[in-house]
Amino acid sequence: MRLLQRLFQAPDRGAAPILYAAIVARGRQPHWYEAGAVPDTIDGRFDMIAAVMSLALLRLEQDEAAVPFSTHLTEVFIDDMDGQLRQIGIGDIVVGKHVGKMMGMLGGRLGAYREGLAGNTLGEALVRNLYRGEAPDPQALAHVETELRALHAKLSETPVATLIAGELA
Repeated sequence: MRLLQRLFQAPDRGAAPILYAAIVARGRQPHWYEAGAVPDTIDGRFDMIAAVMSLALLRLEQDEAAVPFSTHLTEVFIDDMDGQLRQIGIGDIVVGKHVGKMMGMLGGRLGAYREGLAGNTLGEALVRNLYRGEAPDPQALAHVETELRALHAKLSETPVATLIAGELA
């Protein structure tokens, strides 16, 4: 019986669910959708959460000791996306395919935002990934870029141990 309990018990991911909840809360702040003109849709919310998640993962990748935590954080993201898809009616047969596509999208955004922050082309990466090719009003884009750059700066100053404890900057 104990073996069955362990098989169906959720894995211990430490503080990753706490940090993920903070990432989702940050990605759902109204200013992104109001001043930033991020579409307030399922896709828009995914894209905004993926942007904040990407910044957290970029910070974690700077410390080799944080790799296991990054894995746990990504697993929490996968679990959430799986649950969200099921909630909107995606069936068991194709949910894995959709989650795989979302993981590819997260990976693409991670690379695009890494390059955008390093090469001062974040605005272009945002138009491509956050706005899915439809450039918003320049003020809206400037708002999102400024806020994400500020978050990136705060995260770069945040000790990895603080993130691993589940605290977003």
